[in-house]
Amino acid sequence: MGETIGFIGVGAMGAPMARRLVAAGHDLTVYDPNKAALDAIVAAGAKAAPSARALADSVETIFVSLPTPNIVKAVAQEVADGSKLKLFIDLSTTGPRAAQEIGALLNAKGVEMLDSPVSGGVGGAEKGTLAVMVSGSEAQWERWRPVLEVIGKNAFFVGETQGHGQMMKLINNMLSATAMAASAEAFALGAKAGLDPDVMVQVINAGSGANTAVRDKFPKSVLTRTFDYGFRTELMYKDVRLCLEEAEALGSPMWVGQPVKQWFSLALARGGPGEDFTNIMRYVEEQAGGIEVRSRKNDPKP
Repeated sequence: MGETIGFIGVGAMGAPMARRLVAAGHDLTVYDPNKAALDAIVAAGAKAAPSARALADSVETIFVSLPTPNIVKAVAQEVADGSKLKLFIDLSTTGPRAAQEIGALLNAKGVEMLDSPVSGGVGGAEKGTLAVMVSGSEAQWERWRPVLEVIGKNAFFVGETQGHGQMMKLINNMLSATAMAASAEAFALGAKAGLDPDVMVQVINAGSGANTAVRDKFPKSVLTRTFDYGFRTELMYKDVRLCLEEAEALGSPMWVGQPVKQWFSLALARGGPGEDFTNIMRYVEEQAGGIEVRSRKNDPKP
């Protein structure tokens, strides 16, 4: 592309995405208020900017990966007056109405926005296998598609309507959260009845109940009791809450989604915001009478 790319927000998700851009040969300048996170990306080959505004004064395109809509909005306001900035590519999850508001704020300053939330967790960010859901200018999508595909090989253009990328992301994460909550309940029931959780994983993944929780999260983070899949409870709760708010605004029923929110609300209250969202299993276990869903592979033979 020729020009330097900016990147703001190099936390759990932003850092591996930024590293992939550097590894692909892109000239990357980054900013994050967390000095340790910033230094780690600089050590990987990026340059550091002293502030978000300074970055917007030096580059035409900035990617952002930030945790909440309010933080994205604050950063957008800071960079909108940058002397060079022309395009703001938001990889965060904000919800469609927030994306429209942020897009309008930027457009008023002559800055375009690609709404480009991602899905696939830290593992997907590290491997470059994220799903990227892009809405905004189709011309900008075509221009930046090769760079977005460095971040996630599964990059999709979902339309020119601002916020459609966010709606797609919220729908995706509602399904992911539902699979996790329902699977936790199912495995608690199976364990209480005496079924082997390892066998349950094999049977479900071979049958009609297969889903992403049982395929990926249970073998890696639940049955091992490590609860380290790489996505915080506060973020999953936020995404579920935003999806339900959008559904209510549009008058679309989400009767299944409401109890999913309740489960993650409980997990957030009990474990705190920084806990991995797979810990929902532990709170379902408590409600089921204190059973434990874990692998029996290393248990001593009777």
